[in-house]
Amino acid sequence: MENKASGGVSPMKKQPVPALIETGSGRKRSLWKRLLAQKHLQTMALLGVAWMIIFNYIPMYGMIIAFKEYNIVKSIAEAPWVGLQHFRELYEDEDLRYVIKNTLGISLIKLLIGFPLPIIFALFLNEVRSIRYKKAIQTISYLPHFLSWVVLGGILATWLADVGIVNNILMALNLIDKPISYLAEPSYFWTIVISSDIWKELGWSAIIYLAAIAGVSPEMYEAATIDGAGRFQKMWYVTLPAIRGTISILFILAVSGVLNSNFDQILVLRNSLNETASNVIDYYIYYTGIVTSRFSYSMAVTLIKSVIALILLLIANQVTKKVNDTSLF
Repeated sequence: MENKASGGVSPMKKQPVPALIETGSGRKRSLWKRLLAQKHLQTMALLGVAWMIIFNYIPMYGMIIAFKEYNIVKSIAEAPWVGLQHFRELYEDEDLRYVIKNTLGISLIKLLIGFPLPIIFALFLNEVRSIRYKKAIQTISYLPHFLSWVVLGGILATWLADVGIVNNILMALNLIDKPISYLAEPSYFWTIVISSDIWKELGWSAIIYLAAIAGVSPEMYEAATIDGAGRFQKMWYVTLPAIRGTISILFILAVSGVLNSNFDQILVLRNSLNETASNVIDYYIYYTGIVTSRFSYSMAVTLIKSVIALILLLIANQVTKKVNDTSLF
């Protein structure tokens, strides 16, 4: 309404709108509405939670046999307590030194070589301009991942045999004078295990890095191009910093699994001739627990391994949190 005396407009007074206060019952109704609207997703999530509880948490009760003398004839509750006896036996076991040496040797080399290779592969694959060529390379690279180690182990045993393709090629090139039984020589075992694992998992491991690279804003590359950056400079100053968080998370998980030596691969490729280089913790646990029926002793080894893995996880998480400001928790 105009104010004739002042020639202006008188502001209309607005009544304050009362704030909507959600009570506890209102929040509960809202929560149930959301759950009902997401019933299909929630059902899928509950199945995953149930699977984790049944197969990951309930079996933790069995860890107490590390402090008991468990016999398969009796139940876990009936087994007598022996305290730290199996841990003392573990400390006094002379074979464990060679087991730890093989485990750390294989795992650390895999970590040093096998961890950065998928990152490098993803960076270079991202620079391929031809979509058809890029898809062909990616398909060929991650195809071995879908072969089980039973199949792949048989293929490797055939290739590395005395009359296998590897010996035939090396002899044709006059690089060796006579065939070599590679799987029978402990000195070759680490190389075979590490190289075959990298070959099998290289393409598959690169997928998550390619997905992270796909989320990098094109404007960052355009700005780098305007500044005169080349392809390698874009990879170093744009792509790598953008996927730094993904690299950090996967590095934490890789460090926590350093005591895992891919049991399936070791079981397929090992034999009595290369056991000095192929006896790792996972196979040691399998042999002492299943073959020799020392269930309590093998559980003690497993428990120590799990505790060390947890410590490594916490250390790697803390280091990446301070260095890179990225962590799991």
